[in-house]
Amino acid sequence: MDVTRHDDRPVPLLSGSGLFKSYGPTQALAGVDLSVRPGEAVAIMGASGSGKTTLLHVLAGIVPADAGTVALQTRSGVVRVDQLGEAARSRLRREELGFVFQQGLLVPELTAVENVALPLMLAGHDRRAAEAHAAGWLAALGLAGMEQRRIGQLSGGQAQRVAIARAQAGGARILFADEPTGALDSATSAEVMTALLDSTLRQGHALVVVTHDPQVAARCTRTVRMRDGRLADDGGAVPDAPAPIAAPGAAR
Repeated sequence: MDVTRHDDRPVPLLSGSGLFKSYGPTQALAGVDLSVRPGEAVAIMGASGSGKTTLLHVLAGIVPADAGTVALQTRSGVVRVDQLGEAARSRLRREELGFVFQQGLLVPELTAVENVALPLMLAGHDRRAAEAHAAGWLAALGLAGMEQRRIGQLSGGQAQRVAIARAQAGGARILFADEPTGALDSATSAEVMTALLDSTLRQGHALVVVTHDPQVAARCTRTVRMRDGRLADDGGAVPDAPAPIAAPGAAR
């Protein structure tokens, strides 16, 4: 796959163009254009009801746009997400994308390593290989020795790092995070953002994060602001992508 333009800037991993989305009489997106390139951490900010979470959901294929296009660079080439049905979008999210939400959405009955390995096993990987790969990611995120703890035995910050490990373990080149530090104190929030940014950008991957927290946004490479379903500010210049590093282990 050709990953550069003639000006040597990396082509977007993800591009949304002319995105519209309404819920009844409420227009959540009103013609949004947004692209995300390798090595970017894009923070989406805005008041409640501005459309920021809807934009994340449309870009990630969680909900379809009413109009507009979403193109994703996958391992096998460019996919038009807006042309996929629900089953195909679900498969795309499982195989190509990673997600971290405010409450983590972890399975409390499972251990940390089982939570991280579960998506790999659902994708057909052998349990032993999946758990070895999961343990590598837990160690990389500072959770070595906690593999057998259940989620209720972890602090809020530790549980969010398990969620980050789960999102990273499948090799997703784009992670979507919706208020990933919203339920954490400021010190733990900073630790979780460090883990999220380091584990994503050091691989040359990309992060899209919805946040109300200006301190979280300030740590991203670019901030876009939404107002009334439109981009009020499209952020700054595209950074140079960091040199990629190998992820721990492999369950493929």
